[in-house]
Amino acid sequence: MAGKPSPQLAEAMQAIAADVANLFDALLPVPDDPRARLVEAMRYALLGGGKRLRPLLVTATAAMYGVDRGTALRVGCAIEAIHVYSLVHDDLPCMDDDALRHGKPTTHLAFDEATAVLAGDALHDFAFEILADPATSGDPWTRAELIQVLATSSGWNGMAGGQMMDMVAETTTFDLHTITRLQQLKTGALLSASVELGAVLGKVSPEGRAHLRGYARDIGLAFQIADDLLDHEGDAALAGKALRKDAEAGKATFVSLLGPDRARDQARMLVDQAIAHLGQHGPEADLLRDVARYIVERDH
Repeated sequence: MAGKPSPQLAEAMQAIAADVANLFDALLPVPDDPRARLVEAMRYALLGGGKRLRPLLVTATAAMYGVDRGTALRVGCAIEAIHVYSLVHDDLPCMDDDALRHGKPTTHLAFDEATAVLAGDALHDFAFEILADPATSGDPWTRAELIQVLATSSGWNGMAGGQMMDMVAETTTFDLHTITRLQQLKTGALLSASVELGAVLGKVSPEGRAHLRGYARDIGLAFQIADDLLDHEGDAALAGKALRKDAEAGKATFVSLLGPDRARDQARMLVDQAIAHLGQHGPEADLLRDVARYIVERDH
């Protein structure tokens, strides 16, 4: 599974990491009052690293339709705020009880549990504050659709619903169909939303986004299969977090149900399908193609 991004993708990942960090830094100054600890915890979680895959998908999709990068970056930061809030809450003792995230102490250990809960709550709200701001788009209809897409993908019919299924999986044996649905919600919903948000900015009609939804659906599942493989056989030092936790908890995964070889083959098939969905696009979609390939070749 080890591999490096293409030169084009490596450059794009470096650029998006810097741009996201700079925008979060600008949008979240630490106040000189008792709220400071909350904002410091938000910044700790937001600026703590990560691949910034979701903002990259937003900006890469939006760029295909000529959208201004600054606009797309704001939307990318909104979905990254949702992703990061979910990690802060996921790491809490009442959820996965993790001590490491991106190679450093999780937010509740760096601060305290109550502050981590508030930081996650505030990051969730911060995402919609960004999307509702006219600085993101001067078109209120576009802002409303951006909010609707992100809210749906974040809630009970998206990421949060998938997390609930994941918690139930600790005491229930799920079959492959149910595991697939779980991961389409828990992991895939925000990845799909990233592509969809880029298309919303590009004024692509809902009917015209079908191929992008297909691409996003396939890379979302491929991403999770790759994660399961990394959890099964990866290096915790590279991952920057604890591994083998699903196996220890007795949870069914793509690897436990399919075996490593079949799971790897399935991930590669999904990547091929994802790239095929982009057949109507030319070189402008090469970055999205590179993202799909990297998803199954990464080592963390």
